[in-house]
Amino acid sequence: MNARIASLYRHPVKGFTPERLASASLEAGACFPCDRLFAVEDGPSGFKSQEPAHISKMKFTVLAKIPAVARARTAYDEATGIFTARAEGQPDFAGDLASAGGRAGLEAWLSALLEGDIRGPLKVIDGPGAYRFMDSRSGYVSIVNLASVRDLSAKVGMDLDPLRFRANLYVDGWPAWAENDWTGRALQVGSAVAEVLKPIVRCAATHVDPTTAQRDVDLVKALFDNYGHMFCGIYLNVTQGGAVAEGDVVGLAA
Repeated sequence: MNARIASLYRHPVKGFTPERLASASLEAGACFPCDRLFAVEDGPSGFKSQEPAHISKMKFTVLAKIPAVARARTAYDEATGIFTARAEGQPDFAGDLASAGGRAGLEAWLSALLEGDIRGPLKVIDGPGAYRFMDSRSGYVSIVNLASVRDLSAKVGMDLDPLRFRANLYVDGWPAWAENDWTGRALQVGSAVAEVLKPIVRCAATHVDPTTAQRDVDLVKALFDNYGHMFCGIYLNVTQGGAVAEGDVVGLAA
């Protein structure tokens, strides 16, 4: 049962704009490249860089808590480390988040953008070493089945932007919701191999339209009411590294 990769995305700063890629190189046991490298604390989160541990996304400036985060259009230059951000009514920002000055600049920019929605103070933090600010403790790469999104769209009576689900890979070719039954199965993903860890339980972040920054539909309730679950997408653990690109085949391994 094969599908093809329709698009690939990374999210360099947790909660902010997805960036589309043509290809990526997956490593065994590692997160998707440059995904959730940074996060922005909304008040002290308790995160300790010397002893990094999984922490609730609600400690950060994320869509599930602050829909206005979607107003920011961001990009990350992996070669230079420069992070850029723009939003209507705001001056553009550009800075190196590895530097104290760059982090302070983004904190100030976001404080102005999100005024009235944050507890603050805002603080940009980075994951030490291989640590990333993932929602899952073990699901380092995520896939969303576009047929499942289309089926959910039909149920709620509106065309849902798949980017609401903030996945790394979006695939087309599987039957809707087939992926929910694959926990423990091996997937061939381009030239990489990965184990399906579990379906992704969805939260209020999916209620926010990534273009308008408005909460316009309760998708968690819609999932439960229509299917008896709150899943959309699956988490993977890469067991054999390899390249992935738009158009590559993704399917259950033999």
